[in-house]
Amino acid sequence: MRQVFLDTETTGLSPAAGDRIIEVGCIEMIDRVVTGRHLHLYVNPQRPSHPDALRIHGLTDEFLSDKPVFSDVVDGLMEFVAGAEILIHNANFDLGFLDEELRRLGLPKFRQGVAQITDSLTMAREAFPGKSNSLDALCKRLEVDNRHRTTHGALLDAGLLAEVYVRMTRGQKALVVEAEPVPTESHQVDTKDLRDYSPAIVAACGIELTNHEILISDLSSACKGGAIWEPSVPKS
Repeated sequence: MRQVFLDTETTGLSPAAGDRIIEVGCIEMIDRVVTGRHLHLYVNPQRPSHPDALRIHGLTDEFLSDKPVFSDVVDGLMEFVAGAEILIHNANFDLGFLDEELRRLGLPKFRQGVAQITDSLTMAREAFPGKSNSLDALCKRLEVDNRHRTTHGALLDAGLLAEVYVRMTRGQKALVVEAEPVPTESHQVDTKDLRDYSPAIVAACGIELTNHEILISDLSSACKGGAIWEPSVPKS
């Protein structure tokens, strides 16, 4: 199974208001093993980033000014993700921006070029209901080292998401495990006659008996009314 973990950075929060993609990061995984193949794109949004967004991603307008525009990188992006399951944390956010960029170019929506979209945020909320399920929170909960994440970066976050996903799904080959068919043919079960079986009895040694008496005494004190195990243990 081929999976691609994807993340974007943007100039702001609203593609409808004209905010644009400025970075895309993709990490490839096949059969739950990261292959080493990745795609990392910086994009000139042709508009400034909102100050709040800039504080998150740290990509200045000057840095992005000489980068290719989205129309120049779209073919490479769609080729990389083609036919794969795409995993995104809070997928609606990234898909909103990807679809708007594709719409501007008269191209089909993003999901039409991939096998399926999986939102890891939805998975996390099902696995950890009532808890914070941001990527940072999941890294901490699942012991994924993210100390180098001082700012958000698309490729870095895609890589962290891949590690979080593997730990969150606990090494399963798939999230849905199909039950194996129950064989219809009968099987003969070997039986043994245990009527004359006499298990070996090993008497407790003195230290074990002393420790047992201490434990019973502690239980009796904790119960404040005597434990049912109160009768003393016969000593050998």
